[in-house]
Amino acid sequence: MIDLPVIPATQVQRKPDWLRVRLPVGKEYAQVRSLVDTHKLHTICESGNCPNMGECWGAGTATFMILGKICTRSCSFCAVATGRPLAVDMDEPNRVANSVKLMQVKHCVITSVDRDDLKDGGSIIWAETINAIRRESPETTLETLLPDFRGNWDNLARVLEVRPEVVSHNLETVRRLTREVRIQAKYDRSLDCLRHISAAGLRTKSGIMLGLGETEADVLEAMADLLDAGVHILTLGQYLQPTRNHHPVVDWIHPDQFNFYKQKGLEMGFRYVESGPLVRSSYHAEKHLFDF
Repeated sequence: MIDLPVIPATQVQRKPDWLRVRLPVGKEYAQVRSLVDTHKLHTICESGNCPNMGECWGAGTATFMILGKICTRSCSFCAVATGRPLAVDMDEPNRVANSVKLMQVKHCVITSVDRDDLKDGGSIIWAETINAIRRESPETTLETLLPDFRGNWDNLARVLEVRPEVVSHNLETVRRLTREVRIQAKYDRSLDCLRHISAAGLRTKSGIMLGLGETEADVLEAMADLLDAGVHILTLGQYLQPTRNHHPVVDWIHPDQFNFYKQKGLEMGFRYVESGPLVRSSYHAEKHLFDF
């Protein structure tokens, strides 16, 4: 256990200094920025205002969201619009693959909204997107940040069959806060999802947001549960409230606490741990392609 003062967010009107981000710079970033603007390409890096966009683009990594911009779920932490999604765009896999090729992405991360309205949960578009990227950019490696497909493991298997290099599903928060933070999700269902991914012999990854009101004991319990589910790669980052209508930030987690979780995770047996205030799911994603 690490002895650090808890910093309630209600006592700090502005973000702590350790959450300040340097402006993106560098030749590689500028080239990607130009391509995105010229061809009107869509990345979650940009639309999500990710603090690590410059670093990731400079390393040749970018994240795309598929299956539309409207989610069928209404998690209290997420800024993605919720409601009735539009019809599936069957040409989306080709457009995403073209974007990856134009941007010369070395490592591509793909995520999606939840499509609980679809019988296949969106898994057909998922698989076709992966295959389209491989046709257009065979040297590009892939990470897929998947939904839980409401526990329909046949739909999950459809994506696993095309064998992305890394497969991720985020636990997002600790067991005690799941009902509050992930209203339509289930803690144990997420663990089952990760077990299926790991059982398929794939690099398995998950992430947790901190600062939602969890205790250190809660976090260590979740880490143990993830390790037991077969997770190899773990990310932990500070939750930031998208708007006033979303779940408030309860605590600002000190960088030393994040370092404690990283060391603890490695001691527990995770193969790779990214832990820090600005860490997001795809942060340093290109480094997670360790020998397997």
